[in-house]
Amino acid sequence: MSSAATKLATAADTTSAEAQTLVLDMRKALSSMKSLAVEYERAGKPDKVKQLEDAVQELVASYEDCAYLAEAVKKVPGAYQPSDQATDFRKLIDAEVDKVKGTSRSSGHKDQLIRQFKEAVWDVHHAGQPMPGDEQEELVMTSTQNSILNMHCPLTLKPIVELENPVRCMDCRHIYDKDPIMSHIRRSKAPNCPVAGCPAVLQVARIFCDTFLRMEIEELRSSRPSAPNATEVEDISDQGEDEAEDLMDDDEDE
Repeated sequence: MSSAATKLATAADTTSAEAQTLVLDMRKALSSMKSLAVEYERAGKPDKVKQLEDAVQELVASYEDCAYLAEAVKKVPGAYQPSDQATDFRKLIDAEVDKVKGTSRSSGHKDQLIRQFKEAVWDVHHAGQPMPGDEQEELVMTSTQNSILNMHCPLTLKPIVELENPVRCMDCRHIYDKDPIMSHIRRSKAPNCPVAGCPAVLQVARIFCDTFLRMEIEELRSSRPSAPNATEVEDISDQGEDEAEDLMDDDEDE
């Protein structure tokens, strides 16, 4: 690899890592905003709930765009073609973002997060009742568990919330432990997905860890009743509730 290619790969890895960190921070902010909205709903302050909902709509849009960018930037070194002409990296990155959006099946993640916010507020006074519109329309699959098709790696049987290097097949969406599944593919010729009954044929190029997968696993991990390995996403939820109570006190003082 040339010096220029090495520098480009390093820059791409750094930029992608920074974008993924930003995505995590946004996810934490969404959790705090949801907790605060629940407290405002309990206190009978619908105007403030609406303000938070509008802010969540904007943040979630940025959240999804940032997640796409984190994936796209990693692909730039492979798409880069040296030439005598100056490379328009903005155009190159935009093209990779479009490709990621075109192949991703996580485009509904934004709608899921918005619905989760609305459901949390709705459940304050209507727990167990469907939200308005759900009686006439088919319920949207919003739970993280609906995005995650298998709860254990089919090869190691290890829970996916405990996987250090989870990867997902772009075709069937099943999740595996990276090293075992890659070894499985190398040992076999055009192997099928090891999940029972899945007809997908595995290809190395079609299996990777996308930013949305890590978000979904983090959310699932933090939602477990007693998760000894809970991460900061869970911690920020508790922290968000404390912040919500402080802000509520400030509003009452006003």
